[in-house]
Amino acid sequence: MALKVSISHKTTYKYDRRINLSPHIFRLRPAPHSRTPIEAYSIKIKPDNHFFNWQQDPFGNYLARIVFPEKTDFLSVDIEIIADLKTINPFDFFVEKGVENYPFVYSEELKKELLPYLEITEKGPLLKDWVKKIDLTPKRSIDFLIELNSSLYNYLNYTVRMEPGVQSCEETLDKKLGSCRDFAWLLVQTLRHLGLAARFVSGYLVQLKSDEKSLDGPSGPEEDFTDLHAWTEVYLPGAGWIGLDSTSGLLAGEGHIPLACTPSFESAAPVSGMTDPCETEFIFNNSVTRIFESPRVTKPYTEDQWNAIYNLGFEVEEQLQANDVRLTMGGEPTFVSIDDMESKEWNTAADGEHKRKLASELSVSLKNAFSKGGLLHHAQGKWYPGEPLPRWLIGIHWRKDGEKVWDEPKLLASFSETYKLPENISNTFLENLADKLGASKTSIMPAYEDAFYFLWEEGKLPVDVDPKKYNKKDTSLRRKLGEILEQGLGETIGHVFPLAKKDAQWITNPWEFRGEHLYLTPGNSPIGLRLPLESLPKDPEVPSEPTAEPEMFETKPKLKPYGFELKQRIKSAKAK
Repeated sequence: MALKVSISHKTTYKYDRRINLSPHIFRLRPAPHSRTPIEAYSIKIKPDNHFFNWQQDPFGNYLARIVFPEKTDFLSVDIEIIADLKTINPFDFFVEKGVENYPFVYSEELKKELLPYLEITEKGPLLKDWVKKIDLTPKRSIDFLIELNSSLYNYLNYTVRMEPGVQSCEETLDKKLGSCRDFAWLLVQTLRHLGLAARFVSGYLVQLKSDEKSLDGPSGPEEDFTDLHAWTEVYLPGAGWIGLDSTSGLLAGEGHIPLACTPSFESAAPVSGMTDPCETEFIFNNSVTRIFESPRVTKPYTEDQWNAIYNLGFEVEEQLQANDVRLTMGGEPTFVSIDDMESKEWNTAADGEHKRKLASELSVSLKNAFSKGGLLHHAQGKWYPGEPLPRWLIGIHWRKDGEKVWDEPKLLASFSETYKLPENISNTFLENLADKLGASKTSIMPAYEDAFYFLWEEGKLPVDVDPKKYNKKDTSLRRKLGEILEQGLGETIGHVFPLAKKDAQWITNPWEFRGEHLYLTPGNSPIGLRLPLESLPKDPEVPSEPTAEPEMFETKPKLKPYGFELKQRIKSAKAK
């Protein structure tokens, strides 16, 4: 998903008379280490008569040094930036071994390199008391930083200050009030008192209006917004500088565009310079404009875009028809639970109890909304590379003409529920089915697990492992082995009934195997997916009828109404 914005920052100083301007330094160009890609940048300075030079300060920040040779009654700076606000994961980093947990100590060599960022310049009693109250119980370094950043956010109240400069830490802690730059400087000094290198950051903050209102928290700004902002960066070996925005209690993301990162706030000011004594009128404007947005789930195509796609479809269809090109299309939406977005079943695992429960409830809701007398069918789904078993699938079937497909939903099992079935139920069901279809019951045969295979697997286990004991963390094969050994290798797993329809009648014949019995292919899938079909006679007395995929475009006969055959049988029976 691409979202590009144009940031416009215009500042004008109007003086009550013509005055001299000293050389000015502008720190208004995104820093080289900005993680947000900057696609274009421009800076325009007026009055036009000036000398312009780009420089870099000792910390790598870009400086525009401007010399004004003549007096002027105004000064204006016009900044334009095009930024690609692609999503940045603020936690996408690794730390070196030895600093995974805080407290930790920098190496002596690193301390020398970070010396300017370790300097403590404020030691007031309120600051010392604030530092003493910080919980220094050993914990993961990132967790410690998040808690410290959050505690500062919760302790202070935010305000917009128009006065220049930064409050001392004592003043900010005493008032429990400050602007973004006051928050940032207090966090810098706090981190340094804790032995962590920290620097002050001046930059742009871009916040965009959310496409949708949040269901479980603040939705953010009501309109797109940008302004000059300040935050803190702390140094973690291996990860580098990590941005902490204590005015929100969050880590810095794609909306934080650094302009200057320095050991002290004085050298990070957006504009530095002097003028002759005068009265000054200060005018500024910051705005952000979206210049490109790729469609996304929360903000799809506009009506005009849809119309263009719709009309293009007719043009494509004409070409496909003219060239007799036939297409099919497949695909499925992906759902994530809003109640539990962290567990494995909603991230990496293929299955889970919660996923099955919600899928079952959703399928019932969709069936009730779109169909009349529809039918839910639980079956094998896709089988992805690297996964030991196929995934499950819930099919929703209904008739376009509005006729029912099924009228007794209670008679169909749901895989999200547990059922205690009667013993030998598969044989009982197939015998009843044979009676209904008028087919011979002698072809019904029991199915068994492959005893030799599982005995072989059991023999490979360590001698101190009980083969009948297993848990959810074991592999699917290990769990299956435990289940089979627990119930017994000679137990009937289910029954199979070979059936074929010839003309208007159902026919059957018993299957023959070299080992006499039907042993299933090892696995966890249902019996129907583990039948040893390759073990059947290669040239049976009665050849199997060839099967072919149905022609998708052939004309189908009109479906009969629901219950038509049953009504015909009843009518026929009454006539007899």
